[in-house]
Amino acid sequence: MTPVELSRTVLHAVRRAVDEGELRVALPEKVRVAPPGPGGCGDYATNVALQLARPAGEPARRVAEILRPRLLRTPGIGDVVVTGPGFLNISLADAEGAAGLVREILRRGSRYGHGDALDGHTVRLRPAREVRAVVQVEALVRILRSQGAVVHTDDHDGIVVRPVPAPADPLPLGPDAARWALLYPAPHDRPHMDGEHLVQREGNPLFRVRYAHARTRALLRNAADLGFGPEAGPVAEATSLCRVLADHPRVLAAAATHRAPDRLARHLVTVADAATPLFPAVLPLGDEKPSAAHRARLALADAAGTVLAGGLALLGIDAPDHL
Repeated sequence: MTPVELSRTVLHAVRRAVDEGELRVALPEKVRVAPPGPGGCGDYATNVALQLARPAGEPARRVAEILRPRLLRTPGIGDVVVTGPGFLNISLADAEGAAGLVREILRRGSRYGHGDALDGHTVRLRPAREVRAVVQVEALVRILRSQGAVVHTDDHDGIVVRPVPAPADPLPLGPDAARWALLYPAPHDRPHMDGEHLVQREGNPLFRVRYAHARTRALLRNAADLGFGPEAGPVAEATSLCRVLADHPRVLAAAATHRAPDRLARHLVTVADAATPLFPAVLPLGDEKPSAAHRARLALADAAGTVLAGGLALLGIDAPDHL
């Protein structure tokens, strides 16, 4: 279950509670889910009960307790815990969470994470007369459109995008490393324009992202040579990777809403770092025969590579299959 699907599930639980007369409140347009904060637990948390408490005329914890059993009856949800003043902390059922998430990513491909968070919004942007601003606007156009926004960049009345300028000409880095160098830091931070963006070692975040993507493509080629392919299934040892992949739609929506392509860039590094420990267990070793577990790990690796490639494309950066 992806965050978007979980948000709809929570909204549906609210609708059922209203239809059954346990809550008297207008339905919210959307429900936000996010990783739990301090004191929380599970995979995701939502403050919908706190939002509905005043209009419902009920304490927030009472609203949460009304919604909890309805959520527990939903396939794909393993547990729901009420914490603090009324936060709903949701744990996904592991097998369904992993397999369903992988199927969803592979079904949607590079469009996984694209949504309607800004559907109906028109955004007018105008870059300052500086290379970093131009690159930022190019990435923002793609990210905003991935969330349903209509974007114009030729309007003199548009919002001027003016990040801290690049201290040096980025062109010697080449197009991909130059874009990464300009987009990875937050707009208010000064970018570093040096050869560190070109070195192939772990200290280079761009290398880690592109290397992880290339490894996923190599695993698919090697598995095909061994006569098996990806098949979504439970992968017990990859909880952290599933969590960051499931968080991708939320990150994209936040990057669009806050006009912050750096959020997407940093998220891709998180995905790459979470995926790398999975790779040694994907292929059979020695005389070992490919099993359902190998196929499930391969599908999860494929999903990670898909997210990395799609995210890099939104930033305007190539994701090579060989590195």
